[in-house]
Amino acid sequence: YVPPQIRKAQETLDDKKREELGRLKKMVNGLINRLSEPNLSSISGQMEELYMANSRKDMNDTLTDVLMSACVTAVAMPARLVMEHVLLVSILHHNVGVEVGAHFLEAVVKKFDELCKSDAEGKECENLLALIAHLYNFHVVHCLLVFDILKKLVSTFTEKEIELILFLLKNVGFSLRKDDALALKELITEAQRKASTAEKKFQDQTRVRFMLETMLALRNNDMRKIPGYDPEPVERLRKLQRALVHSSGSGKDTQLRVSLESLLSADQVGRWWIVGSSWSGAPMISDTKSQARQKLHVGKMSSKILELARKLRMNTDIRRSIFCVLMTSEDFMDAFEKLLK
Repeated sequence: YVPPQIRKAQETLDDKKREELGRLKKMVNGLINRLSEPNLSSISGQMEELYMANSRKDMNDTLTDVLMSACVTAVAMPARLVMEHVLLVSILHHNVGVEVGAHFLEAVVKKFDELCKSDAEGKECENLLALIAHLYNFHVVHCLLVFDILKKLVSTFTEKEIELILFLLKNVGFSLRKDDALALKELITEAQRKASTAEKKFQDQTRVRFMLETMLALRNNDMRKIPGYDPEPVERLRKLQRALVHSSGSGKDTQLRVSLESLLSADQVGRWWIVGSSWSGAPMISDTKSQARQKLHVGKMSSKILELARKLRMNTDIRRSIFCVLMTSEDFMDAFEKLLK
């Protein structure tokens, strides 16, 4: 039961909070709408000020919502626009803290996984994939995640997946080759194997052939064979990123080395890639064995010691175990060994 006066106080608090969040969203929306390459410096500065003035959680939620509604649409987004949005995230990721990039990345990956399963007709999947590709281009996430996504797409291997593989390789293929050539080679071999077994499945073979040609061009480091490949815009924005990042943290040390599986199961196993992230789920590792061992250990103690432990309110197995060890040890070395067990 919640008394009426407390209930009323909670309601006014909720209304106040909602109003604050609405105001914050308007401000962030205004900044994102004006975002372009020339004014990126001033907008990232204003965003950092907002991060200093508001709670990180509110800012992360608001920024992610605004960016997702701006970039994830049913029509294909212009590549330049996606790059500028992701560059802003990467600057905040390096200047404010890794939780900014981590929060946005998790939202993007979960949405991508959801849309892949739902057979959506629009271009949302491509837009989400572009966001992930540029998060990798601007050193927010490690190539491990991109390889995980490519492996997942290759294992499904329908026409939609082939389109997505081509899209991703065109955006980040040469960077992947530079970062982990062996993993790329294995992926190409797997794709060739899938293509040879699935030949009868597709009426239109040209997409598959084109994908294999693109992969071979990547393996041979032949940029001319990939139509429409232009690394210049990314390079220019990387240069801008280096100028806007305060610390020397624009390099590999702030990259999130997180796998697809970890991101999708973050709610069950916690977010180990964010330093100091609190988590209130079930224990990550089932510790039934250690519990059994503790109970066994307690069982060997004399009833007199156990009674003493009960009187002193040692109310959990582990407390009782530690108490019994301390009371029955011969010397400090004996206690140390027993406690380690």
